[in-house]
Amino acid sequence: MEVRELLLGLVLVWLAAKVAGEGMERIGQTAVLGELLAGVIIGPGALGLVHESEALHALAELGVLILLFEVGLESDLGELLHSGVQSALVALVGVVAPFAVGFGIMRGLGHPPLVAVFVGATLTATSVGITARVLADLGRLQDVAARVVLGAAVVDDILGLLILAVVTGVAQTGGVSLSAVALLSAKAVAFLVVAILVGIRLAPTLVKWVGWMRARGTLLVYSVVFAVALAVVADMMGLATIIGAFAAGLVLATTERREHIEERIKPVADLLVPIFFVTVGMKVQPAMLNPFAEDARLGIAILLTAAAIASKLVAGLAVYQRGVRRWPIGVGMVPRGEVGLIFAGAGLAAGVIGDDLYAALIVVVMLTTFVAPPWLKALYRA
Repeated sequence: MEVRELLLGLVLVWLAAKVAGEGMERIGQTAVLGELLAGVIIGPGALGLVHESEALHALAELGVLILLFEVGLESDLGELLHSGVQSALVALVGVVAPFAVGFGIMRGLGHPPLVAVFVGATLTATSVGITARVLADLGRLQDVAARVVLGAAVVDDILGLLILAVVTGVAQTGGVSLSAVALLSAKAVAFLVVAILVGIRLAPTLVKWVGWMRARGTLLVYSVVFAVALAVVADMMGLATIIGAFAAGLVLATTERREHIEERIKPVADLLVPIFFVTVGMKVQPAMLNPFAEDARLGIAILLTAAAIASKLVAGLAVYQRGVRRWPIGVGMVPRGEVGLIFAGAGLAAGVIGDDLYAALIVVVMLTTFVAPPWLKALYRA
């Protein structure tokens, strides 16, 4: 019976994700938003067609690992290291300002420090994929402003993942202390540096060895094994598993088989990643956003959305190069996308935030992701 329920659930999840994703793509939005909405609709909070079982949860966790592995593969470590002080400065402001604003709002509303830290961390996220897609559609990827914002978004991703590793570790200890934050920060940075440095030395040998094998799917399997192995090591160190998967992607992106690995991982991602986003949507209780309910979180969602947008626009003020437009850079940093969803999900899984605040954060992610593409298009067409 459990197998039948899982199979039926997967059928509904995949169909809902693709139908809703197609709808979003046709109105000029990202398919991720459709997958989120699909989860809300078919989940327990609405139609109740699918419930998250342990097996479905495991597939969703594997999906997010593949997602971060793919993000790492698509990141150019060389360009990242040479993206310049300008991109790094924009990224730093784009992380510090949202975190400070989010933390301040939650503390001002009387929430505990740990809750405020998680909300602030969620607001730091930037979706490089969404911004890159819009700029590509406009044919502006080679503009100076585009290079700055994309470089900043990648740095922002890495800083965000480090923050996630820290706040997840702090959540496990149940409190916020300077020593705990410093220790976890050091562990996260050390893991990334060591994993990348050692991986870069070993990866060419591994890829060459795999190239001698004749069995079908060898390159894909060993690439995923490498990502999962680093995820396990990260987990053993008390860090988020996605840090390991991301590091594995960065390492394999430096090898000569990068394009082949990317090509082979895409079908796997097409199957597993939507499961993650749909299950994220399934956790949302729409009733929590009812403005007439006593415990409604719609007001907080709107407040945090305004703060999320404004604090990322501030990142544009960090542009000091002459002739570089600040507004496109600030707006390009606005969409939270998949990274913000990972943060919110981690907070819920750790028991730091409740269903009501989780629903509010999902609204923040969705609204910031909705507003950025048309705004960015309008700026470039002006």
